[in-house]
Amino acid sequence: MKLFEPADFGALPLSNRIVMAPLTRVRAGEHGVPNDLLVEHYAQRAGLGLIVTEGTWPVQEGRSYPGQPGIETEEQIAGWRRVADAVHAAGGTIVMQLMHGGRVSHTDISQTPRIVAPSALAAPGQTHLADGSKVDMPVPHALTTDEVQEAVQGFVQAARNAIAAGLDGVQVHGANGYLVHEFTSSASNTRTDQYGGSPENRARFAIEVTTAVAEAIGADRTGIRLSPEHGIQGVIEDDPADVRAVYTAIAEGLAPLGLAFVDVLHAEPTGDLVQHIRRTVGAPFVANSGFSALTTRDEALALVEDGHADAVGVGRAAIANPDLAHRWEHDTELNEPRPELFYGQGAEGYTDYPTLAELRERVA
Repeated sequence: MKLFEPADFGALPLSNRIVMAPLTRVRAGEHGVPNDLLVEHYAQRAGLGLIVTEGTWPVQEGRSYPGQPGIETEEQIAGWRRVADAVHAAGGTIVMQLMHGGRVSHTDISQTPRIVAPSALAAPGQTHLADGSKVDMPVPHALTTDEVQEAVQGFVQAARNAIAAGLDGVQVHGANGYLVHEFTSSASNTRTDQYGGSPENRARFAIEVTTAVAEAIGADRTGIRLSPEHGIQGVIEDDPADVRAVYTAIAEGLAPLGLAFVDVLHAEPTGDLVQHIRRTVGAPFVANSGFSALTTRDEALALVEDGHADAVGVGRAAIANPDLAHRWEHDTELNEPRPELFYGQGAEGYTDYPTLAELRERVA
């Protein structure tokens, strides 16, 4: 079965085609430094073909959540080095998702004078502060044209820091309503310069960030995540013609780079839009069917066997089963996820899911 066969995505060796999706878990403490819990959590899951870390902020201004890790300070780099070393010692491959949250934040979270976005439009709804209180999303500072270039360089330095920490590569987070994604939609981007207006202009920031990162660390160590039509956090993409135009422009801009992989989150991974993006980029393709249901073994097998994807991103099943690749390969029983513990500060619901061997030992 191809799902369990090894692959090379650029310079990234995969022992199988199961990819741990980037999963927000907010357990890196006040200063965003990976700790013993993160080291254990990622090392436990080294049997997956590729680990994509949780969204990690490249600059303090881009921090979206209390407890979210960063890759800006020496302490954060050292913490991630411990994670990378542990994953490598267990035989795994790990890349860091670089996530600038853009307007999805609050100055009480980022601890900076402002949060930023393409335009001065607040994200809808509220966010949670470190003390548990809820506040409205603030109106962000609209980046000037020069500041857009500074944001690009923030991603570049973060990518260099990730490689310095020993990670195998990075994934640019261009999805889920955060900064890169905010540029793609006219609902969140009302700019009139070269980064707004036409589909080609709204695609520009994603292309520039990914190109600059690829030039800094190697395209064969660089991936990107996209989520067309996801409609999340106020980044609405509900005009099919516009969506196709924007993502065609992104895909065409990325195609010459020779990326390690492109990861697309979409409810219909076999549909025309997703497969069009895949063909146009021409890079190894990771499919992820989204949040509506738990990704199943049968779905993952079919996506790869039928040629719709080169690998499959898995979220909640990877949270609940540190040895998921082994369990799926042998078609054994699975642990059930505990969503009420996805976000927290301790080991419960994070590092305490048993492996199959541990589970059977308990039963015996």
